[in-house]
Amino acid sequence: MLIPFLADASAALRWDSLGLSPVALDLGILQIRWYSLAYIAGILVGWWYLLKLIDQPGAPMARRHADDMVFYATLGILLGGRLAYVLFYQPQIWRHPLDVLKLWEGGMSFHGGVIGVTAGIILLARKNGLNWLRIHDYVACVVPFGLFFGRLANFVNGELWGRPTDVPWAVIFPRAGDLPRHPSQLYEAGLEGILLFSVLWFLFWKTDARYQPGKLVGTFLLGYGLCRFTVEWFREPDAGLEHLSWGLTMGQTLTVPMLIGGAWLIATAKRRRVRVEPFAGGESVA
Repeated sequence: MLIPFLADASAALRWDSLGLSPVALDLGILQIRWYSLAYIAGILVGWWYLLKLIDQPGAPMARRHADDMVFYATLGILLGGRLAYVLFYQPQIWRHPLDVLKLWEGGMSFHGGVIGVTAGIILLARKNGLNWLRIHDYVACVVPFGLFFGRLANFVNGELWGRPTDVPWAVIFPRAGDLPRHPSQLYEAGLEGILLFSVLWFLFWKTDARYQPGKLVGTFLLGYGLCRFTVEWFREPDAGLEHLSWGLTMGQTLTVPMLIGGAWLIATAKRRRVRVEPFAGGESVA
């Protein structure tokens, strides 16, 4: 078994042969990293798509609210994502509190980002007298953009690699030793980004899901939870979190509430359906 595996290792694709660098542009005194550009691209493309969604009948908010949502979402992603990462994955960072602010070094929890964005949506809705759950439905449809770009950035950074494997498309990541590994970042980009976006696109544009408050965000939570739970079997667990006593990785553990909450939102969505009054112009949508 060992000799064939070593032979596969010698033939595997080496990450450093791809000519990738975490730095997209080096200006000397300033380095622009792909990780930062991924966040910017996700926010800007998501904003553009959100405007397309609210242009349809029965939208839960107006253009000005969508513009404000960009600020709330960005703040929620940064604060929630970073704090949750430090809390669940790298609690030792608190020994050096200033390191918490080093976002450019990576280290963001999507689960924390979800909580942060949800808090931002609730604040926006309360401030403007809007239905927060329906806003959340629309925002959920744009999140896969950020997930897709973010996972590609993880691959470009040569981080968050997968477990050792002998599959033909295995990659040897320099910081992970000499063993070929699953390019789990690309698995996540395909599942959490492309597949999840496609499902939400179909539900929004081809069904009446957007008139059942909670159905779209529930689908997102359930879909992301299933994708992440599955990929965790191929992704190398974070150091120190490889063998949790209950048999799951930390990533899988954090998806359990998402799976339960998503399933509940979908199951109860029809009972929340009401006559939808458009926020600005147009006719009511039954």
